[in-house]
Amino acid sequence: MSNGFYKNRRLKSFLFLSACFLIAIIPHLYKIGVYFKVILILSLVIAFYGLTVISRNFRRKNVSNTLSNLFTNKELPILDILVAARDEENVIERLVERLFNLDYPINKLNIYIIDDGSSDNTPLILGRLSKKFQKLKVVSRSPNAGGGKSGALNYALQFTHGEWVLVLDADAQLKKDSLIRLFSFVDEGDWSAVQLRKSVTNGSKNFLTSCQSMEMAMDTIFQYGRLSVAGVSELRGNGQLIKKDTLLACGSFNEDTVTDDLDLSLRLLLSKSKIGILWDPPVMEEAVENLNALLAQRQRWAEGGLQRFFDYGDQLVTDKIDYLQKFDLTYFFILQYALPIVSIFDLVLSIALYDSPIYWPISITAFVLSGIAFWYGSTCKSEVPVLQKGNFLMIFLSVFYLSHWFLVIPWVTLKMSIFPKKILWRKTLHTGV
Repeated sequence: MSNGFYKNRRLKSFLFLSACFLIAIIPHLYKIGVYFKVILILSLVIAFYGLTVISRNFRRKNVSNTLSNLFTNKELPILDILVAARDEENVIERLVERLFNLDYPINKLNIYIIDDGSSDNTPLILGRLSKKFQKLKVVSRSPNAGGGKSGALNYALQFTHGEWVLVLDADAQLKKDSLIRLFSFVDEGDWSAVQLRKSVTNGSKNFLTSCQSMEMAMDTIFQYGRLSVAGVSELRGNGQLIKKDTLLACGSFNEDTVTDDLDLSLRLLLSKSKIGILWDPPVMEEAVENLNALLAQRQRWAEGGLQRFFDYGDQLVTDKIDYLQKFDLTYFFILQYALPIVSIFDLVLSIALYDSPIYWPISITAFVLSGIAFWYGSTCKSEVPVLQKGNFLMIFLSVFYLSHWFLVIPWVTLKMSIFPKKILWRKTLHTGV
């Protein structure tokens, strides 16, 4: 992590919030005629790069099932699977059973379940499963061990001896041939890390889960496109494969952040380690089913996303990354973090000053790009679970659903500016659906 100024997240949050306010208020106060033209030009630039990123998916190739025949038992690497589990009694037995039924040589597979201070029946279930599966390694930590999920993963990492590490959530589900096809993909691309496309198992449950299903497909569309254009891609926690030597060289999992995956993604980029994105086979997980759980999850994601830019901002302007990567990171930082805050300030100022909003062209451009990615993601051929086909109404509602970020980002940034942060593991409840 960077030292000095870049480590002061509260200060940086305040400065970022202040900068967004100034950007919002200046055109309202000074009525600069040319300003709106600048906004329109910026919108066109955003539209052009966004469409370029999406269009790169037209070249995407999936890993064929036949590629599994390329590997023999001797050629496959030793793989360590790490699962941090706290109060996962609803899903942990299903996970372990399915992991040991995967098509992968048992002599090259080590499964570590970290019981991170569970207060439910998770320890009892794991104790029983460890007797059934001799290769299952149960690692226990006390409830106050610290470091959150990252601390749990780092604790187990010291016991591993494989070439690769696969991180899964307790509700993860994989196809039987996922691991062999994953390493076929690694062999083709010479990746240092790979992120499986995330897909939800309960997409038909309600409106929120349907939107999350399409959102994950949209996210992969953007991730693959960014990788193809600028060489920038991100890990997503569940279903991330990392070469162990690369992970250790980057400092393992950061225990001073709420989203270790996003943090590690930037450190891999700075070390010039490539992250591949694999569409099929996916890693399946549960989508949250109610608004309170969704907002809690998104606040954590928003905070972690901002933390990484605050922590590594000094390094992102150096020659550690090239100019196209700098542009890509700036582009998505503006859309994901700056735009929601500026737009909220712009709206409030418009109401207070009886003025017209200024930044609506950029917001509309961002939503239109999301809609196109939603549509394309829903039309792509995909393995189970089959993606919900996006008709016009569903795509419109999914784009509307994304507007929750315009509330979450400003609120989280404000909180980060005021309150010191204690790293806690606020896990998502898994029900086993």
